[in-house]
Amino acid sequence: MESFKVHILGCGSALPTLRHNPSSQLIEIREKFFMVDCGEGTQIQLRRSRTHFSRISAVFISHLHGDHCFGLIGMISTFGMLGRTAPLHIYATAEFKPMLDAQMEMFCRGLEFEVIFHPVSTTLHQTVYEDKSLTVETIPLDHRIACCGYLFREKGTLPHIRRDMIDFYHIPISQINNIKNGADWTTNDGEVIVNSRLTYPAAAPRSYAYCSDTRYIPTLYKLVKGATLLYHEATYTTEYARHAKQYYHSTAAQAAQVAHDAQVGRLVLGHYSARFDDETVLLNEAKAIFENTILSNEGLVIDVKE
Repeated sequence: MESFKVHILGCGSALPTLRHNPSSQLIEIREKFFMVDCGEGTQIQLRRSRTHFSRISAVFISHLHGDHCFGLIGMISTFGMLGRTAPLHIYATAEFKPMLDAQMEMFCRGLEFEVIFHPVSTTLHQTVYEDKSLTVETIPLDHRIACCGYLFREKGTLPHIRRDMIDFYHIPISQINNIKNGADWTTNDGEVIVNSRLTYPAAAPRSYAYCSDTRYIPTLYKLVKGATLLYHEATYTTEYARHAKQYYHSTAAQAAQVAHDAQVGRLVLGHYSARFDDETVLLNEAKAIFENTILSNEGLVIDVKE
């Protein structure tokens, strides 16, 4: 099975602590690397993850609070010092572009690579990136400013060939693609070998939903339905539900409710309030509603699998 992993680079909230870095993740899918959010210190975390900087092709920014984007200009500058030549694609709300342009004019003149900006709408659920193996969709969220999450979804692949059956019926290589695309095979004696005997199904496509800062949205589960892995912010416990509502964040219980309603495979919590010295209280609260829940932590690498 092709690689599909989530590398946690930072899972803290806005107030700096010695335990957690601001939000950032690296999505590794089929040998492609994408970044989601880029808080302060992200490039140091990249070093620790042993990921080569040049492999990151795009950065998706959820919203324009500093703990989600202050690290971007520093990382772009470092890319320049390392001699990057491949284009870097940035996905963010349209109001970010003039700020990014001003920062690049001040700090990143003479880059040998192009930074290509793609404005995204935080109010629409739409595909903003697509290649032959995956799509990335926006997930509208409810925060103090325009904010969206991102859904990384593998495209389905063709069935696998049963080599023993191909050999047994002496099927020529020239017919393999036809069979993968659903064709039966007719032998020289006129016997029809149905496609299901010649192939076996490919693994089901996997998906990862990243839900950044947001109030609890009762209908959010519809957009992340059946995701293999869901990351949902869990800034507070239910004890601080009033704070969550006031500051447009979620509790661990609310994150778990989204996971439960969406019937996802696994839930990952993050964006912890600095008030918690031990996030086990968040984990326990979530597991009471959705058992298959884990805590994110810097350096954690999560396999996206059924």
